[in-house]
Amino acid sequence: MEQALALFEAQPLWAQSLIGLILLAVAALLVNFLLKKVLLRLAAPFLDTRTLTADKAAARLATVAPLLLIARGIYQVPHLPEEVRQLIENVAMASIILSVAMAISKGLDYVNEIYNRTPQARNKPIKGYIQVIKIVVYCAAAILAIAALIEQSPLLLLSGLGAMAAVLLLVFKDTILSLVASVQLSSNDMLRVGDWIEVPGMNADGDVIDIALHTVKVQNFDKTIVNIPTYRLIADSFRNWRGMSEAGGRRIKRSLPLDQNSVRFLSDEEVQGLRRFRLLNDYLSAKDAELREWNARELAGDTNPVNARRFTNIGTFRAYVIAYLKAHPELSTEAFTLLVRQLEPTPQGLPLQIYCFTGTTVWAEYERIQADLFDHLLAILPEFGLRLFQEPSGLDFTNLRNAS
Repeated sequence: MEQALALFEAQPLWAQSLIGLILLAVAALLVNFLLKKVLLRLAAPFLDTRTLTADKAAARLATVAPLLLIARGIYQVPHLPEEVRQLIENVAMASIILSVAMAISKGLDYVNEIYNRTPQARNKPIKGYIQVIKIVVYCAAAILAIAALIEQSPLLLLSGLGAMAAVLLLVFKDTILSLVASVQLSSNDMLRVGDWIEVPGMNADGDVIDIALHTVKVQNFDKTIVNIPTYRLIADSFRNWRGMSEAGGRRIKRSLPLDQNSVRFLSDEEVQGLRRFRLLNDYLSAKDAELREWNARELAGDTNPVNARRFTNIGTFRAYVIAYLKAHPELSTEAFTLLVRQLEPTPQGLPLQIYCFTGTTVWAEYERIQADLFDHLLAILPEFGLRLFQEPSGLDFTNLRNAS
């Protein structure tokens, strides 16, 4: 040892400084290796094995030890100018502050991952709040790191920020707006991950896959991704289909445009012929009794059929549709509204609107049920002497010319 020390002191001053710097760097690297490759591996079984975030946070925190060794050990390196020592110490201290900030950031990510495993995470995500805390941590770390580099009090830097408040508000305008919007969305339970939303102004129509501080990520049904600024969901309107999903039924609201020229009274023979429809038996019997009673009471011997109440093909068809919907096994008629109504006549026909709910919210099943329902109604219309309205096409005019 004495020989090595004598050999070291025999070297030029610059060589002694260089050897000291090399030894300090080797010591710092050795400490870093022992902490990250040995100690953390030994502690790995005790950390959360379901995520790497905890390991990363620990690794960032472990970086503090070698940096602290450099900050304190630099004064043991001989013959270094005081300015160089102070500079290396300041850089090491600033790096320690940034390492601690990054470790806190990874720790916050770990907290968010743990929270996301809880049932309430779907309804009340905290990712936006985590990001706000990260911004505060990094801003504080930046101020402390700069103060360490220039060897000034952080309070001095903070006093100068007052004059920069307007600039900071402009720079962080979107962050402030997004923070307020995140609080409103979360507190009012307006949006959750997994919700199907429509935002026409942003061409978004799909499932929410991520809610962050600045953006809400929506995956459209064509698999494209739309990133919507969070504050736009407060400033503009959007449609959330969560209520439909939670209710367990999806609405069908579609009209059949009937040709008004096909609407007429039914003869007795036609009424009897419609009794072959099992769904109409109860209606026809009750309606026939009602009409006979009314006609007997109000007509008082008047035999002119124009004054009598009679069956109409559209009214009977409407009764058939109601009975068909109530008997449909895939429609939910007890918990939801069921209507079959006439809308105002238009030049495009008399709309007969079907308003009901399916017993499922699965999109493909919903479309199948709706298509099957209207397939049947379109096919059964001629049995009631009704026609759909359809504007003339080129083929209609061609057939007319051929007929003439």
